[in-house]
Amino acid sequence: MKLILTDHRLLTLWAADCAERVLLVFAAQRPDDERPHAAVAAARAWVGGDLSIFGARAAAFAAHAAARETDDEAARAAARAAGHAAATAHVATHAPHVAAYALKAVADPEAERAWQLGQYPAHLPDVGVGRLLENLGHAPNGVLPELRAD
Repeated sequence: MKLILTDHRLLTLWAADCAERVLLVFAAQRPDDERPHAAVAAARAWVGGDLSIFGARAAAFAAHAAARETDDEAARAAARAAGHAAATAHVATHAPHVAAYALKAVADPEAERAWQLGQYPAHLPDVGVGRLLENLGHAPNGVLPELRAD
């Protein structure tokens, strides 16, 4: 799906907000690893015109590398959420992955899902976020689908 630039930026900010909410989960396990934090900052920098797509992609790859280096599932999910937030600058369809990984990182995914849906800009077309989040609300036993980390 092709978004106009202002909508793409708004979607990227939403993705950064979702990822930022779970960064403490990663930091609790790996307090000296700033790569997921840098990925969220890169998403915001791209929105502000201060970073190229290539810079955002590099930050996304680094956050995913950080995810691979932790054994804690919640911390890994938080890092992946951050990586996909930065990647949303490149391709809007990374945004649903931010939401899904953020849900895997928290103790109360229902409350997080409600927050995510409440924050999603109403005028934006659904790039899969709404459908994914609605479906996750009906996932058996709260089990979230496995997502590719690329």
